[in-house]
Amino acid sequence: MGENARPGDVLLLVGGLGSGKTCLTQGVLWGLGSDEFARSPTFVLVAQYEARHTLYHMDLYRLETFEEVVDLGLDEMLFGDGVSVVEWADKGAGAFPEIHLLIRLEYVDEETRRISLRPSGSRYEELVQAIKPALAGWQET
Repeated sequence: MGENARPGDVLLLVGGLGSGKTCLTQGVLWGLGSDEFARSPTFVLVAQYEARHTLYHMDLYRLETFEEVVDLGLDEMLFGDGVSVVEWADKGAGAFPEIHLLIRLEYVDEETRRISLRPSGSRYEELVQAIKPALAGWQET
C-alpha cells in the first residue's frame, strides 16, 4: 500500500484493539521507503514520519467526542501533500475527506486478521487494484 501511495492519500483504519492497525501503518511507512518504526501515537495523537512522502499517523483512540476530533485541526494533514493514516477513524466519521480508503481490520486469532477494503473514489479503487496481488488469500466480499 505504501509503495503505491500518493500525496494526499487518506487511509482510515477501523478495528478493535489488537486487530493490526499499527502493524498495517508500519507496512505503509516501510512501503514509503522509511526505515523507521511506526509506534501507536495514542498519547500524542499524531506522529509524523519522513519518507518518500510524509506520513501523518493519527490515533483517535483516546478521544471521546466528534468535537474533539474536529478540534485537533487535522485539515492541514488530511488535505495536504502527505499520506494520512488514521487509526480509530470511526470516532471521527464525518471529519474526513469524502474520498478515502476505509480499511476495516478484524482480529480472528493470534495468527489471523481479516481485512476489508472499501474504496471511495476512483483513486482508491486504483489503489486497491494495485495492491491485490500482494494480499495473500485475498477474497472479495
